[in-house]
Amino acid sequence: MGDKGREVRIGVVGVGERGYGQMLTLLDMPDVRVAAVCDVYPDRVEHAQKGAAEKQGFKPDGYDDYRELNRRDDIEAVVIMTSWQTHSLIAVDAMLCGKYAAMEVGGAASVEECWQLVRTSEKTGKPCMLLENCCYGLEEMTLLNMVRQGLFGELVHCQGGYLHDLRDQIGKGDILRHYRQDNFLSRNGELYPTHELGPIAKYLNLNRGNRMLALTSMASKAAGMKAWFREHRPDSPLAGRQFNQGDIVTTMISCANGETILLTHDCTLPRPYSRGGQIQGTRGIWMENNRGIYLEGHSPTHPGEWAHRWESDKEYMQTYKHPLWKAYEEYGLRGGHGGMDYLVLRAFIESVQEGRQTPIDVYDTASWMVITALSEQSVAMGGQPVPVPDFTDGAWINRGAPDTGMYSLDYIEGVTV
Repeated sequence: MGDKGREVRIGVVGVGERGYGQMLTLLDMPDVRVAAVCDVYPDRVEHAQKGAAEKQGFKPDGYDDYRELNRRDDIEAVVIMTSWQTHSLIAVDAMLCGKYAAMEVGGAASVEECWQLVRTSEKTGKPCMLLENCCYGLEEMTLLNMVRQGLFGELVHCQGGYLHDLRDQIGKGDILRHYRQDNFLSRNGELYPTHELGPIAKYLNLNRGNRMLALTSMASKAAGMKAWFREHRPDSPLAGRQFNQGDIVTTMISCANGETILLTHDCTLPRPYSRGGQIQGTRGIWMENNRGIYLEGHSPTHPGEWAHRWESDKEYMQTYKHPLWKAYEEYGLRGGHGGMDYLVLRAFIESVQEGRQTPIDVYDTASWMVITALSEQSVAMGGQPVPVPDFTDGAWINRGAPDTGMYSLDYIEGVTV
């Protein structure tokens, strides 16, 4: 893991706070070179050039137009860390230029945007990977191992959420030059679905023997940001603006094999952070918020009416730790978000090195991102159901894993259930 292989020269588009940090994580890999960086803000380009030079010994070229970077012959992959509205545009151009494309997470603005990603990848043969780091989290990969080993039995229902108090970031978006503010002012839907949906999609084998069929979304009123501005920025022109994004957005998704998924978006009210995970099947249940688990045949039972009681998931998280994380801890954790940032970036880089499909492919990318656009439609229609496109054109019925390597999210060596 992380051993030096064939050198990969990349371009990084979008070097704000997140993009800059991820660039440095990439440069912790001895076989990665950042040949060029791009941003619409010159100060960010200069900052990234300086940071990269300190890491790799030479200054990457700087651009304010991603099209110039994408057309560089010496770059074989482009990592895109820009605003949600521009991810797909830049990725499509990168693939048309013969590059592997990797995009930071974020929802789509339209269904057509997702189809463009799929058709461009199919046309060019170049992969497009959503850098959904939560798929590589310690907890999520341990749960994936437990699901694959059948501990939960047949899965019936999964839940997850992006439950994160971001009022300061949203409220100061015009000062911080952060795109999230514009989205909360103008849109209303499940704006950030992939942190929870990505891992759930792997638990449920979506796009590989299963798929999402339809969704319905509802949004509460938008009161949180109005209250925040009254207290923290009463003199700002934004204090009088109406935020469209509901404080709580819930989305229910039905699947071809009968499972249901519940997603919750909650970013503008005071609360501790959580991703609200829950897995429920015919043999048991796991819940993130109480760190609780109950598994038939494993959990102790008690006499009387309350025979089934929660136990801590701590021991299970050690016993069923995913083989990738065992190797990673031995290698040494690095990068942000507890180490999962490094893993998702490494999964992309090694796919480029070996010229193979990425473990999160373009069909995963499109179907996870499209939830945002579909949920906006459903909210606007009062919670009416909206069909989820089949981006595989029917191939999901018999599609296998894109790879069986170390970073696979569909196959675990030694697990056959």
